[in-house]
Amino acid sequence: MQGADGVLISAAGRDLDAPRDRNNRTDQELIAAINAGDESAFETLYRRYRDWVVNLAYRFTADPELALDVMQETFLYFVKKFPGFILTSKLKTFLYPAVRNLSIAARRQKDRLYLHEATDFDLEAIPASEPKIEWDNSLKAVLSTLPEEQREVLRLRFVDDLTLAEIAEALEIPVGTVKSRLHNGLQTLRQDARTKNFFDQ
Repeated sequence: MQGADGVLISAAGRDLDAPRDRNNRTDQELIAAINAGDESAFETLYRRYRDWVVNLAYRFTADPELALDVMQETFLYFVKKFPGFILTSKLKTFLYPAVRNLSIAARRQKDRLYLHEATDFDLEAIPASEPKIEWDNSLKAVLSTLPEEQREVLRLRFVDDLTLAEIAEALEIPVGTVKSRLHNGLQTLRQDARTKNFFDQ
């Protein structure tokens, strides 16, 4: 997928496990630099998270052009938080609701018809480098039968690698609700003959 600035968008998450730039700056340090007027620090954060944002947007929209639009809108939203932005969680946790809401709005604007579930996307869109479990056809079939709220929590946990607390913050729901949805979703996967082998390994 080609980004708005002409570069190819690679698989999501490649840079996320390395939260430091060439100068060894963490996200928090980069944000402090942006607050102090360092524009190059924002560019570093953009390059660090753009792949994840555009792939997440594509999962919600199932449209590569809309995904790129959502990515641009997400970073415009983010840059407007400066100066004075304070990061109190992982940046992925902060950005997730913005990507989700902007994706829903983009789909609604494009379709202007019946709004399908915002996260009812093709699981083929999930980058192969990101999942912690193998998303084969059997797993996709079983996942499609789960309530959307369970699918969303499963993806945030195993695809986006968020903790339970981070999922709760991203979805603005109690941690207990996250645990319940995750437990119920995994229980279905364990009990279904098509997917129980994932848990017997």
